[in-house]
Amino acid sequence: MSDDTIRLVTIGRILRRRWRLLAVLAVVGALVGYGTSVVVFPPRYTASASVLLPGQWEERELLTQVDIATSSTVVDRAAAALNWSGVSGTDLRDRVSAKAADGNIIKISGTADTPKRAQQLSDRLAKEFVTFAARIAGGGTDAGAATGAEALRKKVEETNRRITDLAKAADPGQSVESVQARTALENLRTSLEEAMKKLDEADPATNKVGMVVMGPAARPTGEAPPTRMQLIVAGAVLFFLLAVLGHLVAARMNRRLRTEPEIAAALGSTLLGTVDVPDERRAHRPEGGGPRALIRRLLGVDTRWDLPAPQKSGDEAGRRIRYRRVCARLREQLPAPRRLMVVVPDGDEVARRAAGQLVAEAKSDPLLRVVEVSVDRPTVPDRDTESGALVVLSAGSWTAEELAGIAEACADGRHEVVGIVVAGLVQARPTRSAGRLPDDAAPALAVRGHATGGSA
Repeated sequence: MSDDTIRLVTIGRILRRRWRLLAVLAVVGALVGYGTSVVVFPPRYTASASVLLPGQWEERELLTQVDIATSSTVVDRAAAALNWSGVSGTDLRDRVSAKAADGNIIKISGTADTPKRAQQLSDRLAKEFVTFAARIAGGGTDAGAATGAEALRKKVEETNRRITDLAKAADPGQSVESVQARTALENLRTSLEEAMKKLDEADPATNKVGMVVMGPAARPTGEAPPTRMQLIVAGAVLFFLLAVLGHLVAARMNRRLRTEPEIAAALGSTLLGTVDVPDERRAHRPEGGGPRALIRRLLGVDTRWDLPAPQKSGDEAGRRIRYRRVCARLREQLPAPRRLMVVVPDGDEVARRAAGQLVAEAKSDPLLRVVEVSVDRPTVPDRDTESGALVVLSAGSWTAEELAGIAEACADGRHEVVGIVVAGLVQARPTRSAGRLPDDAAPALAVRGHATGGSA
């Protein structure tokens, strides 16, 4: 699988064969998310208060007001006014925020551990912001400019009075000169009034004061994100995805040989054929007991998930034909009748069953003996009555290094590897009554034993 593209069928196989493990890991992730919500992210509530800024404001000016609303001065004043035990302005700076909304509105938000405190915090921040902004607008204007503007207004008022007096003192007649004089005085009065109006509109101190808090903040009814439920769900999903990803990474890094040419090259011998082994409930489960084996069995990790589903096969008669063909090829490989040792990797239950069936079909020609060899430290009996080795194994179970170790162990025991047989699981069909095994199918010599390094 290391060279195969990961497909949806692979994901489906993981979910189907590892659903117990994935469910347990998802529960563990949910518990981790719950613990995180208690220790790292306790429940928080957020309330928002809106402040209206009357007049015309540019975007950069609104951003400046947003910075003022969350400045240290405003936050420190709010903390001093609230006077919460153990909470200072520094602590509140991470809990407050502000943003500019449409319509010259600034929304000031405060986050606290209870809905009531969140409401109090946002209301106090809005109030302190309005007070501080009004102080800046009133005290930031140049004193000389303010005095000059006030003096100008007084001059304009005085000029208006003089114009009125001149209009009354003018000739009340209807002569052309008197009408022109009164018209000129009225035009002058109108121009002065328009000039003062424009001056008032252009004055920042007059135009941008009077910020209004648009009512108290609404008390929050739900937690601020990330909520406890969000953390629980996120933990379960994260652990589930990590488990699936771990299976995929392990499959991509899997170096077990799956094809017959690769197995033959690793053992340095000839492939005699492939045989079928009926799939049984516990045929491919590792032996052993104890609490660890019980836990692995309950989680469903005692069997491999990346093995393909067993294919359908014929009846028992069809499977026996494969074994007989392998025995025929084996006889063709041997120059004369001889005793052979059938080497099976320890723990390969499929190969062990195939070897037993192969011994039964051989009928002492050639004479076979089954020996299980550990792949960790492979050792085979020295050459005595046997003069060759036949390796039987299942595909996708062993790496090239492990098979090379078995081949070297055979060479150390002066056994030539005369052939390789690959066994595979298949879905068995009901045996026909006509296909009953004959009585003479028992082997002449079929002894199963473990290699100990000496003759057996």
